[in-house]
Amino acid sequence: MRPAGGDRGRSSVPPRPTGPRLPEDITGKELPGEVRRALQSLTGDNADIVAKHLVASARLVDVDAEEAWQHALAAQKRGGRIAAVREAAAIAAYKAGHFREALAELRTVRRMTGDDSYLPLMADSERGLGRPERALDLATSKEAAGLDTPAKVEMLIVAAGARHDLGQHEAAVVSLQVPQLRTNSRAPWRARLWYAYADALISVGRAAEAREWLVKAAEADTDGETDAAERLDELDGIVFEEDWDDEAGDEADDEADDEAGDEVDASDDVAADDDPAEDED
Repeated sequence: MRPAGGDRGRSSVPPRPTGPRLPEDITGKELPGEVRRALQSLTGDNADIVAKHLVASARLVDVDAEEAWQHALAAQKRGGRIAAVREAAAIAAYKAGHFREALAELRTVRRMTGDDSYLPLMADSERGLGRPERALDLATSKEAAGLDTPAKVEMLIVAAGARHDLGQHEAAVVSLQVPQLRTNSRAPWRARLWYAYADALISVGRAAEAREWLVKAAEADTDGETDAAERLDELDGIVFEEDWDDEAGDEADDEADDEAGDEVDASDDVAADDDPAEDED
């Protein structure tokens, strides 16, 4: 005999959604068609919830990476066998600085898809875990040698960062002296490459050369992927915070002078009132 209440486990009511609260304006239809089609292998209600969490994660990943990670994690728990879901979880974890989780998700989605373009993120996650040697192992692997140009450039940048981590600053400079550095194209990766090269030059004391590359990076970086403009100001000795403090100090000095002047005037008035000659008059 089943215990009393045993039939409650067969309720047709769907389980209560887990994960962070979903914004009401998200429908799930915002996803690209190929991702929506991939989610069709899930049950109807579950597919809808996963889709909404994926949209929320994508919306937040550059604004609130931790919240984006929580949405991606909720989607992963419900649709972990879908490669697009694992990819979203990997990217959100990486952006949020959860490098161990990011690396695990990246390995999974690479295994599911056979796509080696995840290798740069995997290498940078190794750096985030304090393992620059492993990052360099990935950068010099035969799989990395077969990457297309955008992914290859990203891997070059990661590898240079790993060399910085190891104190190999001169080697980082040399590693970035590749033909792509002199590109005349409007490739989206050029700003990041130029910025990385400028950063490497600064690390070995070649500030004048670094400035030229920071100028190029700042002009090319129309999407704000780097802080090239800010670094350029720092290199030129422009620090707005100090200027602001100086202005505030000048205003304080002016106020102090005014107050001192008022006190002198008041003293003169008192002295005039106490003058005995005026009392005799």
